[in-house]
Amino acid sequence: MKPRVHLVDATYELFRAWFALPPSKAPDGREVGATRGVMLTLLQLCRDEGATHVACATDHVVRSFRNDLYAGYKTEAGVPEDLLAQFPLVEEAMRALGFVVWPMVEFEADDALATGAARFAPGAEQVLIATPDKDLAQCVRGEHVVMLDRRRKLVLDEAGVRAKFGVPPASIADWLGLVGDAADGYPGLPGWGARSAAAVLARYGRIEDVPASAASWDVRVRGAERLAATLAARRDEALLYKRLATLREDVPLAESLDDLAWRGARPELRDLCARLGFDALPARVQRWA
Repeated sequence: MKPRVHLVDATYELFRAWFALPPSKAPDGREVGATRGVMLTLLQLCRDEGATHVACATDHVVRSFRNDLYAGYKTEAGVPEDLLAQFPLVEEAMRALGFVVWPMVEFEADDALATGAARFAPGAEQVLIATPDKDLAQCVRGEHVVMLDRRRKLVLDEAGVRAKFGVPPASIADWLGLVGDAADGYPGLPGWGARSAAAVLARYGRIEDVPASAASWDVRVRGAERLAATLAARRDEALLYKRLATLREDVPLAESLDDLAWRGARPELRDLCARLGFDALPARVQRWA
């Protein structure tokens, strides 16, 4: 039988735990509460959600090749030091739990997830990309590759992407190029909103294929002349934002599909938990390698 594959956005999980859980100090004084939260939620993924094949992607450093393309792209600025310090720690913890970890430096965690989805989909019953990040909507394929919002317990398949964004997965990067993404630090084009971008892209598919003149548009959009003029004047800018939004599928991942099989926590987990003050956590582990 083909397995279901869970690809986890561990950067998102770390941020989610940071904001959702109270602070917690290790015996040596380090802040480790978010790391504990990620460990518990990944154990829950296997115990309660039945995950058998899992890989976790992290932004080992926040910057990536995209910062060389656009000066305003997101950086580590504004991220609390106690949270940044937990990135290598959570990677160590996930490995000790027995999960495959993809720590990204040149690329972003999203690129690793996109690469994993493309690579493992042919051999999987289903690929679930565990993140609510709209960038990953471009990776959705029918009901075979889907997004999983574990916090809201929602699955977004291709029909769901169309319903939410007004465009198919293949147009998500174009949609973001027009609308922008404040979380990633690029603004999109002035005047272009979610509805106008969806209406135009639902008809033309790609920014490159949108006619320069509104007189040539065969779709009704409020303020079409103004939008067309903005796009004509700033098309190169929109295409840069689209490039920033487009996820890479060529990240060098070493693992095979079988390598993603979760075989249980490793013995070093006990020592790690002792160092971090997570004395009760090993008792929650349902399987040991």
